[in-house]
Amino acid sequence: MRVLLLYPKFPKSFWSFEKALELVDRKAMLPPLGLATVAAILPQTWQYKLVDHNTRAITEAEWDWADLVILSAMIVQKEDFLAQIQEAKRRGKLVAVGGPYATALPHEAETSGADFLILDEGEITLPMFVEAVERGDRAGVFRANGEKPDVTTTPIPRFELLDFDAYDSLSVQFSRGCPFQCEFCDIIVLYGRKPRTKSPEQILAELERLYELGWRRSIFMVDDNFIGNKRNVKLMLKALKVWMAEHNYPFRFNTEASIDLASDQEMMDLMVECNFNAVFLGIETPDEASLALTQKFQNTRDSMSESVDTIVRSGLRVMAGFIIGFDGEKPGAGDRIVRFVEKTTIPTAMFSMLQALPDTALLHRLKKEGRLLEQDSGMNQTTLMNFIPTRPLEDIAHEYVEAFWTLYDPASYLDRTYRHFLKLGAPKCPSRVREVSWVNIRALLTLCWRQGVVRKTRVQFWLNLLGILRHNPKVWEPYLGVCALGEHFLEYRQIVKEQIEAQLQVYLEAEALHRTRSLDAA
Repeated sequence: MRVLLLYPKFPKSFWSFEKALELVDRKAMLPPLGLATVAAILPQTWQYKLVDHNTRAITEAEWDWADLVILSAMIVQKEDFLAQIQEAKRRGKLVAVGGPYATALPHEAETSGADFLILDEGEITLPMFVEAVERGDRAGVFRANGEKPDVTTTPIPRFELLDFDAYDSLSVQFSRGCPFQCEFCDIIVLYGRKPRTKSPEQILAELERLYELGWRRSIFMVDDNFIGNKRNVKLMLKALKVWMAEHNYPFRFNTEASIDLASDQEMMDLMVECNFNAVFLGIETPDEASLALTQKFQNTRDSMSESVDTIVRSGLRVMAGFIIGFDGEKPGAGDRIVRFVEKTTIPTAMFSMLQALPDTALLHRLKKEGRLLEQDSGMNQTTLMNFIPTRPLEDIAHEYVEAFWTLYDPASYLDRTYRHFLKLGAPKCPSRVREVSWVNIRALLTLCWRQGVVRKTRVQFWLNLLGILRHNPKVWEPYLGVCALGEHFLEYRQIVKEQIEAQLQVYLEAEALHRTRSLDAA
């Protein structure tokens, strides 16, 4: 069986970073780890090719070669997901689909034209699919019926199928699931509230494989909440610390975790000693009432600004997610988020309007209350809310656009980044000398030209860089890397403004028409 593993395109989003990636000749931030894992779970007697449509187009030779096409996608990839299914069917291929989008919205996946739906987690449903194919079935739906797999049985992903040169970072996964119960979160719906972890030996074997294949750059641990099972993650970090030292610190790690990381100094120290550089925190909002309403209680136990400061001073750069539009939210939420971000000096603050995601507690509550709106499921930072909020949507949208625009003003962004790296704890691991190449030299020169010569912030750029070299010189390289991300945000904030305002205009016109018809009917 010849299998073409296909990963659909993402639209431009907060995380796509096109302008920053262009500087270093990369096509995407991260590879499709799920499909590389699928290739490891399926029979190793089958043949595999993997095409990430975010990095290149599928060739006709690859279409002709394939007996079976397997796609995995997130909700935001819906448009290209559906388009590539149609391309495969037009060529007479068997098509199987899975991943978060198909699992969360199986009714949409069923109408996509795919022959097989491999839903839930693949360690359980992929063997069912293989049995069906081997007995000659041409269609089927495979579900785990609530069962969660033991991830200690998950094989090493087929990393060799990936084009390493196309990516800024690679990814591995240590755990699945999150112990918390945030009302709006779909992670606990997809993967459960009991974090399941691989063994330390497993994760070291995956890293050893990447090392053998020649990877020497960043690795993102794509766990839903890296510290969800603190006991197991500490055992893994202690083993990783030894492995990293023995291999001369070949990787830099990033991950995502809950903000209660700040209360565990041992955990933060272990992460820094393993060469973790950054962590993404789901902060959501500084409004404690909104946090309590959405059941994000872990964010209300301690001062969030103090927690962020503790994490940063421990040596971990903080990225964070923020949301506007919670029920009961008071006016000025956008300004309060901006003030919090500025106070805590978080450079990369992912900001979006609240969405009711499939099968979440939030969606079920809003459905009972009759507040859901008919809206396409492809949601990202340029999408209006898909439900009726408790304050005017027009006000929320205006606050959102204004706050996004303010957060990514070039001068504000440079200032936050500078203050963040000044207080960032010095690295504890020896720094690997990055290979000197024309790509890296060109990227540095381009960044200095754009931000240090062309822009009005040029004086600020050079003064800040000199300040970093003077006060925290060991972080100069990641500091410039975060400055480079500003290239993306400068363009993306304009996209957010244009698309949200256009959608809002359509919404307001529809509301006006509805009111007119209601008055006429009366």
